Amino acid sequence: MTNLTLYSLTALLILDSSGSRILAKYYSPPAAVAAAAAAAAASSAGSTATTTPHQPPNTPPQLTQASPFPTLKEQRAFEKSVLEKVAKKGSAAAAAAATGNAATEIQLLDSHLLLSKSSLDVHLVVVAPAEENELMVSHALSNLWEALSMLLAGQGVEKRTLLENLDLVTLAVDEAVDDGIILETDPATIASRVSRPRPDATEIQINEQTIMSAYSTLKERVAARILQG
Repeated sequence: MTNLTLYSLTALLILDSSGSRILAKYYSPPAAVAAAAAAAAASSAGSTATTTPHQPPNTPPQLTQASPFPTLKEQRAFEKSVLEKVAKKGSAAAAAAATGNAATEIQLLDSHLLLSKSSLDVHLVVVAPAEENELMVSHALSNLWEALSMLLAGQGVEKRTLLENLDLVTLAVDEAVDDGIILETDPATIASRVSRPRPDATEIQINEQTIMSAYSTLKERVAARILQG
């Protein structure tokens, strides 16, 4: 079944070569989050009846399907499985990364579609439903990777540079994807929205010489006023 909604992604992960998180984002549509909250509230109240928010007829299941990884334990277990999958392509990815051309790998894990790009010590992984459009997800992944490369100013998409610039990395991911919806796929646009502002080239440098010059000017003006008065 084709996904006819905008909610295309289940998760976006940046893992290091040992499987530790650099950044992890798991997505659920707002309706699914509301349904899960309502179910949790009913459970805590001791009610046996289950209520779900009203949905229009023929609502696609992607809009109401809860995240398959609601707890940290389940997320960690999933990330371990993801690493085992993408690490099998590690040697080819390392060779491609050495030439500055990380290849996109497409794999299936249970009912999830995994698309990944890898450097020497980093895996950028996009997770989507198995029936999702591979070309669209691959395009989003490739352009996010390119945007990160722009933001890191040629230092490479590596663990150390990602951690040193984690604020920019997080903002770039949020600009590209929100609630599982792919918002932006142009790497230059993503990078420009989250780049740190450059110092003003006309900024006045305040130092001892500047202060003495200003003091001398003020002293001369005061002396002139006294002579005039």
